[in-house]
Amino acid sequence: MSALLEVRDLSVSFRQDGQLTQAVKGVSFAVERGETVALVGESGSGKSVSALSTVALLGDSAEVSGSVTYDGQQMIGADETLLRKVRGNDISFIFQEPMTSLNPLHTIEKQLAESLALHQGLAGAAARDRILELMNKVGINDAESRLGAYPHQLSGGQRQRVMIAMALANKPDVLIADEPTTALDVTIQAQILDLLKELKDSEGMGLLFITHDLGIVRRIADRVCVMQHGEIVEQGPTAQIFDNPAHPYTQKLLSAEPSGAPDPVPERAEEIVSTEHLKVWFPIQQGFLRRTVGHVKAVNNATISVRAGETLGIVGESGSGKTTLALAIMRLISSEGAITFMEQDVRRWSTRELRRLRKDMQIVFQDPFGSLSPRMTCFQIISEGLSIHKVDPNRDERELVHEVMLEVGLDPATMDRYPHEFSGGQRQRIAIARAMVLRPRLLVLDEPTSALDMTVQVQIVELLRGLQQKYGLAYLFISHDLKVVRAMSHKVLVMKRGDVVEYGDADALYDNPQTEYTRTLLQAAT
Repeated sequence: MSALLEVRDLSVSFRQDGQLTQAVKGVSFAVERGETVALVGESGSGKSVSALSTVALLGDSAEVSGSVTYDGQQMIGADETLLRKVRGNDISFIFQEPMTSLNPLHTIEKQLAESLALHQGLAGAAARDRILELMNKVGINDAESRLGAYPHQLSGGQRQRVMIAMALANKPDVLIADEPTTALDVTIQAQILDLLKELKDSEGMGLLFITHDLGIVRRIADRVCVMQHGEIVEQGPTAQIFDNPAHPYTQKLLSAEPSGAPDPVPERAEEIVSTEHLKVWFPIQQGFLRRTVGHVKAVNNATISVRAGETLGIVGESGSGKTTLALAIMRLISSEGAITFMEQDVRRWSTRELRRLRKDMQIVFQDPFGSLSPRMTCFQIISEGLSIHKVDPNRDERELVHEVMLEVGLDPATMDRYPHEFSGGQRQRIAIARAMVLRPRLLVLDEPTSALDMTVQVQIVELLRGLQQKYGLAYLFISHDLKVVRAMSHKVLVMKRGDVVEYGDADALYDNPQTEYTRTLLQAAT
């Protein structure tokens, strides 16, 4: 008897400029009803291409061979009528980033109703009842009040729950989840994983789960397929793969977890930045006259201090105020309370006065591709700040860029390439080089590793610790990955809905958390 979804000897190549590039080579795996199979591997290993091949979603440039059967029906070469029936009905997808998968111009109700009308012919009150049932099933609180909401009005976790509701709308036999929790906080991630497991068990679905996070795999999968360079190098039961990995690449993935600790802060290290009772409140205005009727308390009464060579890890769920706090410290948004940067009270400084301090405070963002201009070369991106801030005007800019690229582990011979010609890890190194070329004293790192593979995360953590030791940098390290935070931080600040709920030495906080919220965060990360 064949499996519910069976892939045999699948190969996929893409034709571009008259040349064929092979993305998947002879891949075979199967998903049984009620089973979770995980496809794991680094970016570019062929995981998503293999999944999209199951219902012919790769486009005209793809050349596909081999066999993909769903419930005994051949999908490769199938006519469009059969594929339309299977897509979204029998086999559904949940993608990584719900904001790019949901239409920003349509309400949640309209987007969920579309699938029900297309595959089940439901409309009106019957469709609305089914939508409310789905939204309640995936744990969206006060579902009826959310029907008219647009995607941007929901949190990241709520948007992902909407995507799951859409995928479940037609009671599929197979659910393919492609990195569905990568950008989510640990508590939301744990909720989504528990929800998927519960729904799989109750609905009897087969689940194909694509991820680079092996911690998630161990928690959710029955079987694991490890992919490298388009091939499955090892597969088997989850316990067997984790306890006795046979392939060197699997062993490398399992060992790729940020560990260790940063070097101790020198006793007489100078204070780089501090705040006292920092507050960021955004007014809620209503009516024709835009009267202020309340405030969103994004940051409330935050008092911190960071010395040279010290890292303050800032953790908390989405919307807790982590990034807002950092932006206020950098004077990129308005705030109340004292901000002292390198012994200077900067809270009332004008934009012109702040300009001379800008080179000493730099920021590295979560998504390196989104923060790098696609029209500028690596050299232009890194060197832009040199001319603006008149850094070392007597030295050649290419020489300075050459030095900093070597320092962050990039080949200087690639400085005339564009961002799309680099991998995700290399692009993050470019973003770090852009900040480091100015020799700052404070570096804000806003989720700098969350979009990266585990092996690349380890490299970036080691790079950042090395740069901190060499230059005595002060870091504000914002992340929802508590393992990375522990490997990077001397002190940790825990935020919830704008309030500081815990602040202190990293080891003490991890070993003996003082609040229930911190304990919940740590528990969700294990």
